[in-house]
Amino acid sequence: MRGNWKWFLPAFAWLVSACASAPDDGGFDAWPQDEYAVAPATNGAIYQSGRDVALFENAVARNVGDLVVIRLAEQTQASKSATTSTKKSTSAELPGPTIAGRPVTVNGTEVLQMGVDHETKFNGAGSSAQSNRLSGEISATVVRRLGNGNLVIRGQKWLTLNQGSEYVRVEGVIRPIDIQPDNSIPSWKVANARIGYGGRGALASANKPGLLARFFNSPLMPF
Repeated sequence: MRGNWKWFLPAFAWLVSACASAPDDGGFDAWPQDEYAVAPATNGAIYQSGRDVALFENAVARNVGDLVVIRLAEQTQASKSATTSTKKSTSAELPGPTIAGRPVTVNGTEVLQMGVDHETKFNGAGSSAQSNRLSGEISATVVRRLGNGNLVIRGQKWLTLNQGSEYVRVEGVIRPIDIQPDNSIPSWKVANARIGYGGRGALASANKPGLLARFFNSPLMPF
């Protein structure tokens, strides 16, 4: 049994490192599940549905499969602080009884005189501050057109670097009227937006705590 420990410890360390470095890309799929339905050509007709070209309008996204540029301009900043201070004190004195007009004493000291003096204090303080900023551009695909004309867009971009890969993804709902003439729209005009930025590789794994560190920092730890 003692000889098995020399194999158990390396195997356990390898398992912990493997769990800590597992990539997490969220399972995001930039492509819709269904293929884009292309209207068949109608022979002998001047106008063909789904194959029209706007001559006096800007060429911006309108239909499923069109591309639109999302200009990422996200910036958030939040801060919170709290301070609590309490104090409570209690004091009571009970004089000793007298017998025959004299207090009960032992060697000249009253022994039946009692008193209570109690004081509690609590001081608590906490503060939190967070700021985020994300800027850039990413092209997204129109994956659905809603009944009111709004467009559901979805897109992602992967950047492969020498120490790993990084991704930017975005999805949400936009209004065609908000699309600029250059076929772009700011990210703060995307409704129900879900914008993510992350990566995987050596640098991303180095910024994640190991399995044991996550266990000891979990709320389940009583210490």
